[in-house]
Amino acid sequence: MEISSNKPIYGQLSIISMRGCEEITDKIDWYLRQFRKEYEDEESYITHIKCPRFGSGEAKCVINETVRGHDVYIICDMFNHGITYNMYGVENRMSPDDHYQDLKRIIAAISGKARRVTVVMPMLYEGRQHRRTARESLDCAMALQELVNMGVSNIITFDAHDARVQNAIPLSGFDDVQTTYQMIKALSRQVPDISFNKEDTVVISPDEGGMKRAMYYSSVLGLDLGMYYKRRNYSIIVDGKNPIEAHEYLGRDVAGKDVMIIDDMISSGESVLDIGKKLKEQGAKRIFIFTAFGLFCNGLEKFDEAYKKGEITKVFTTNLIYRIPQLFEREWYCEVDMSKYISLLINTLNHDETISNLLVPAKRIEKLLEKLNAQKEN
Repeated sequence: MEISSNKPIYGQLSIISMRGCEEITDKIDWYLRQFRKEYEDEESYITHIKCPRFGSGEAKCVINETVRGHDVYIICDMFNHGITYNMYGVENRMSPDDHYQDLKRIIAAISGKARRVTVVMPMLYEGRQHRRTARESLDCAMALQELVNMGVSNIITFDAHDARVQNAIPLSGFDDVQTTYQMIKALSRQVPDISFNKEDTVVISPDEGGMKRAMYYSSVLGLDLGMYYKRRNYSIIVDGKNPIEAHEYLGRDVAGKDVMIIDDMISSGESVLDIGKKLKEQGAKRIFIFTAFGLFCNGLEKFDEAYKKGEITKVFTTNLIYRIPQLFEREWYCEVDMSKYISLLINTLNHDETISNLLVPAKRIEKLLEKLNAQKEN
């Protein structure tokens, strides 16, 4: 999206990276400097901070440069378990709660002096605890309200588990950004012979909750849509959830076709791997998994095994959250870089322009498909 150099900015731009987000923040900063090099100096937009901890585990935030009157964007990863801290002589991994407390410390250190504060939180903190099914807490809604009460103007997240959680802050900004275009582009590069024809490829949702996401892929690509229904045992709870007893398929025949499984995250991977196995038994050709967030909580061994059996072909996840180093050694893994997209969002918002065109990528996907078809014809 081109922005005129004559368009005034909302406030001097400052980007703050929370611990563990340095790599993607550096990329975002580089893209922003490329966008603006014609009419601004090429100095970094990164504002440096520190969140030191005492031996007791207590912490604070120190901002090393002024942000008075600035348009501040805080880049955070609530799920970066690769970051550690020392408490009473014991090395501890940072949990989502630890990262969230640091986020609040940063906002508190800004002390209301910034002109606007936007939190870029790709995977929403407590996003899976988005509704109440018993006497239980509504953690995500509480967190959103707390951030807004602290002075956050806008929250940008990606592929929210359930975007309706934004109803908790109806008078504040909440943008749920989709990764569809970047995923399709990555697939076309990694698998040049992929065919976006309904006779060759089908889109699958791994459960009823992800149907809206899969429907979008199906619609923009013009492909048939199928779904797996999770039959759970609601009489028991294992690891905080009702275990899945079986997956039942609803949809067109997948025999001889490539399959795109669309989900928002991989936690243990149990669900998508079971679906991959069933699809292979039904005669599916190649199986591609698309998910914004690859947590891989139970390790990579089961994915390695499924890859060897041909039950998965490629797994596409973004660089929006921490990826364990071993992931990059896997042949089945493909990373989707979102840094340029985030920089476009920040650049547009900093000029106080609408981001509607960036949030709805249908036209860009259409142009990409036209380009791919033209290349195949030639």
